[in-house]
Amino acid sequence: MDREFSVRAVQCDHRASDEEVYENLVRATAPLARSWEKLRKAGRIALKFNMGHTNVARFKGRRRELVDEAVFRAVLRLLRERTSATLVAADTFCRDASGAATDYFNYLPLLEEFDVEHAESNYPPFAEYDVPGGGCMFQRYTLSRCFSEADEVVSVAKLKNHLFMGVTLCTKNLFGLTPTIPPEGRVRTYFHHAIRLSFVLPDLARITNPCLNIIDATTGQWGREWDGEGRVCDTLIAGDQIIATDAVGASLMGHDPASDWPTPPFRRDRNHLLVAAQSGFGTVDLDEIDFESEVEGPLNEFDSEEQDPPEIMATVRETACEQGLFYRDRMQAMIDEHGGNFVYLQDGEVKWSGENPAHIRSHREFTGKKPGSALFLKKVDPEEREGERFEAYEECLELLRA
Repeated sequence: MDREFSVRAVQCDHRASDEEVYENLVRATAPLARSWEKLRKAGRIALKFNMGHTNVARFKGRRRELVDEAVFRAVLRLLRERTSATLVAADTFCRDASGAATDYFNYLPLLEEFDVEHAESNYPPFAEYDVPGGGCMFQRYTLSRCFSEADEVVSVAKLKNHLFMGVTLCTKNLFGLTPTIPPEGRVRTYFHHAIRLSFVLPDLARITNPCLNIIDATTGQWGREWDGEGRVCDTLIAGDQIIATDAVGASLMGHDPASDWPTPPFRRDRNHLLVAAQSGFGTVDLDEIDFESEVEGPLNEFDSEEQDPPEIMATVRETACEQGLFYRDRMQAMIDEHGGNFVYLQDGEVKWSGENPAHIRSHREFTGKKPGSALFLKKVDPEEREGERFEAYEECLELLRA
């Protein structure tokens, strides 16, 4: 029976040589006919690697929480051999306003090795992208113009747990594309926020719609996205649809990709993979995927850390929804008083208003003595160009109170 999505998982020893990693990646991607049909026709391919960071932690000889150099080289070698496209890697924080490379850009020498361009997503040129189907959280996003210029997109991620999202694979990898500098961009906590992030990630996946998705599972990380515990997994995963690929990755970690908050590892918020599938984008049902594997799950022990008890997270999620609806119901008054600014709302009050909320780095610290009362950050745009879908808060409240 023909299936709409194809995913392959192959064995790849974490001690393998660069040549062996490449050969294993070839084996994983060769059956993905739909991916290669699109990539061979592409004149320009945008790439998103989960590689940028100021600290490159290692485990058993591999990058513990970032895509390893051997997998990076294998991906670019494969694209160079099988396509004639111009390649451009997009990411934020890799260059400063002057264009100089930052310490975050640890993989610049690797891009230069394969003659790959780089698009710094924090700085212009930007473009506005309407979400196909209208969006789960917002109708449109401002991202680097490189995606409007690209014919196809490739997402390459590491196999990890995540404090907020439970898992971080090819879909969560796309969060690194959102510009963070106002007014065009949004500070990290705007999207990386209770309720919003589970819906924002499916939106980003719909906009970019990567035709090839690769998960480096030679090693993985338990607990959290940064400073977790290393895990040996000896696997590479590749698929032609991002949600289906991540569903397989989550399953091989030992997680049910169809489960949802508050079931571990989705301890803090909803399962973004399930949200995407329920909106009609991809699937979390492995029976609907053309999936073949040389390995059996679970590849190792995985789970997200419990940072806050379930009752606190339930309150955080409920109050976040309430503040979103508070803003919607008083939007004109907010525009009259704070139009053009960002506002932080808590318990029905404006706690802060200004042009750039970047100085407020920690919601935990800013909430003070109310750890269960969420802050809600909103750009007060008289035209509401981003088109926030406030119905999402109503739907979440219904689920919370059911």
